Amino acid sequence: MTDLTPMRRALISVSDKTGLVEFATALAGQGIELLSTGGTARALRDAGLNVKDVADVTGFPEMMDGRVKTLHPVVHGGLLALRDNDDHVASMEEHSIGPIDLVVVNLYPFEETVAKGAPYGEVIENIDIGGPAMIRSAAKNHGFVTVVVDVADYDAVLSELSEHSGKTSYALRQRLAQTAYARTAAYDTAVSTWMAGAVGETPRRRTFGGTLAQNLRYGENPHQAAAFYTDGTARPGVATATQHQGKELSYNNINDTDAAFELVSEFAGQGPACAIIKHANPCGVATGATLAEAYARAFDCDRTSAFGGIIALNKPLDGQTAQAISGIFTEVVIAPGADADAIGIFGQKKNLRLLTTDGLADPAAAALAMKQVSGGYLVQDKDVGRISQDDLKVVTKRQPTEQELADMLFAWTVAKHVKSNAIIYVKDGATVGVGAGQMSRVDSTRIAARKAQDMAEVMGLPAPLTQGSVVASDAFFPFADGLITAAEAGATALIQPGGSMRDDEVIAAADEAGLAMVFTGMRHFRH
Repeated sequence: MTDLTPMRRALISVSDKTGLVEFATALAGQGIELLSTGGTARALRDAGLNVKDVADVTGFPEMMDGRVKTLHPVVHGGLLALRDNDDHVASMEEHSIGPIDLVVVNLYPFEETVAKGAPYGEVIENIDIGGPAMIRSAAKNHGFVTVVVDVADYDAVLSELSEHSGKTSYALRQRLAQTAYARTAAYDTAVSTWMAGAVGETPRRRTFGGTLAQNLRYGENPHQAAAFYTDGTARPGVATATQHQGKELSYNNINDTDAAFELVSEFAGQGPACAIIKHANPCGVATGATLAEAYARAFDCDRTSAFGGIIALNKPLDGQTAQAISGIFTEVVIAPGADADAIGIFGQKKNLRLLTTDGLADPAAAALAMKQVSGGYLVQDKDVGRISQDDLKVVTKRQPTEQELADMLFAWTVAKHVKSNAIIYVKDGATVGVGAGQMSRVDSTRIAARKAQDMAEVMGLPAPLTQGSVVASDAFFPFADGLITAAEAGATALIQPGGSMRDDEVIAAADEAGLAMVFTGMRHFRH
């Protein structure tokens, strides 16, 4: 093996033909022989390039609807042979195997086929076999062979061929080999994940894959290195959004923006809604007759915490709402679209990032949630649990009013997105107090009420914002003290999962205070 190896023969077989003709033309200009298959060969010939079919090299035609075309010793011998090993060279001469110095393969579009909801049989036919085999052979022999699996690497290869008179360096081949193995690993991850869903059982082995979207300046803190990887799914959100302005998103920006958009997507198909997030927790969520009103009501829940926050909207951003948001410093705004007025207004805020998506995320779509722990991973279904009014069980003597029921369901939706222990006060379709992440549920209840009282004082109101509100708790009240605290803050109704050994005690306290309370039978822990 030498550092620089010449490139005389390339095998190209790609599904994504972006930049294909230009790349192959440049290779041919270097005097490199082109081998290809199927549609790739046709595309190159249509561009006027001289291409030899792999079938002509192997002596076997493509067969079985293209399932077998490159799985042949002439192909893999040409990829795997060590050029400085006399026995390997002798075998190549004995069996008329020519060396292949470059492999360009980007695999069947398996992930895209799954994403569009194709039937089982179509998905199976989009599992690439020959492609990964060639990629792995070429990557193993990177001492002599260059392998390219991403269009983004075409320029690097052409640059080296130009710089080194038709040769590539070991450093480039080694880097491309790593990229190749990561690609086949991610591809097999997509296949195995899809098949796990089809089988419907917890798999003995599970893998996770991703593609680098960007290197981040740092992680949660400046001393932590970080990067952002995408998983290839088409779910609307921060990973698939278009950024219109502002500097690159940070690790914390991405995390918080995801939390904000997932929450506001709960209100798909409903009226205007706004969620303001700080450190992955909502500090204000509201609906309104207009988007601007929804924002104003969400902002009024906790104006202090909203400073430097993330704002998510469930409708395209308009100029009036953009003007209102511009009143304070905001890190990121994400919405399913934005009009020209909004973009123009935000254009004057160089530090504000505006992201737009093609739609809202589906809050009911099944997915996996993963968390790393020492020595392993915790994997669970994403919390897609939802309830309707028909699922509620009234457990108190007093029945809730229609407005209380509507507010309780709203509060329950928000509670799902607040770190446990979560307590949410809501009035007229807007949060008025949020208690998050406390070790004691009663402390969350008190903190939320105190923040509501502070905001009332800021707004010059005579009574706390929690007066006449409803309360949601993400898990059951283990004692009556949290309920009593909520009642003292002015709450009139509560929604909680129920299921505590002291439910009777809590229900009795609610009856004594004249509260209405409903059980959901479902909890929403979020750690």
